[in-house]
Amino acid sequence: MPGSEVMTDTTTTDLVPADAASLHGPVIAWFDQHARDLPWRRPEAGAWGVMVSEFMLQQTPVNRVLPVYEQWLARWPRPADLAAEAPGEAVRAWGRLGYPRRALRLHGAAQAITERHGGDVPSDHAQLLALPGIGEYTAAAVASFAYGQRHAVLDTNVRRVFARAATGIQYPPTATTAAERKLARALLPDDESTASRWAAASMELGALVCTARSEECGRCPIADRCAWRLAGKPAHEGPARRGQTYAGTDRQVRGKLLAVLREARGPVPQQSLDAVWHEPVQRARALDGLVADGLVEPLADGLYRLPA
Repeated sequence: MPGSEVMTDTTTTDLVPADAASLHGPVIAWFDQHARDLPWRRPEAGAWGVMVSEFMLQQTPVNRVLPVYEQWLARWPRPADLAAEAPGEAVRAWGRLGYPRRALRLHGAAQAITERHGGDVPSDHAQLLALPGIGEYTAAAVASFAYGQRHAVLDTNVRRVFARAATGIQYPPTATTAAERKLARALLPDDESTASRWAAASMELGALVCTARSEECGRCPIADRCAWRLAGKPAHEGPARRGQTYAGTDRQVRGKLLAVLREARGPVPQQSLDAVWHEPVQRARALDGLVADGLVEPLADGLYRLPA
């Protein structure tokens, strides 16, 4: 297969064209039968719908994203609609999805799309990558899922599938490595539309079957050629569990402060923010962090608001 490379890193395995091609058909056929009917996968979602979903799905499960996604697209069906609003409205609409800086980044991307590209999400990968808030993964995902292009789309689920099926290890490294990128490119089908389908299918396989903690090899379409399973599923150190409790953390305090500001339709006095958390040092630290992140604007006379 053009572009295939022999891997010498310990986290990869040698791949010849036949090895790669033997994975494509079964995984894509499985996807055709078992893919979830998600709104951003429907043709009417368009590139903007795909982009919104990619921002929202970062570190957030599908069931939490779905209602916010639908409300967002109903209110802002095009990038220009969002760009015309104050960034604070994006933070308000983000609700309780968490990591609200994503809302500001999505608003910034919408503004850039409106100013630079006439309000249409660009199809060119380099132009996508140049948008604010768009990284390597998101640019590849939008180009692939929205425009059917041939790109290696490497999220956590895909990386885990590739680690097990092609490399024979249980978990991928903590951060994406150059070797993983080479492997992903080697596994890409030559045909552009097939490559796009492969990207979506391998991601869905990792999300539904080849999961981090409870893989279901009996349901896997490539179990008979999975290097990790054929090696006896040797155990490796897994991804660290998110053991920190949410209760009592600065993140919880930030969420409580933002909730007050989201629900208010005007500036909020300091006293209203003070009432949501008893510990003044932690509360002040959380509020300062929100201001530094651009999520809250301080005004005169001790008033605060979402960014205008």
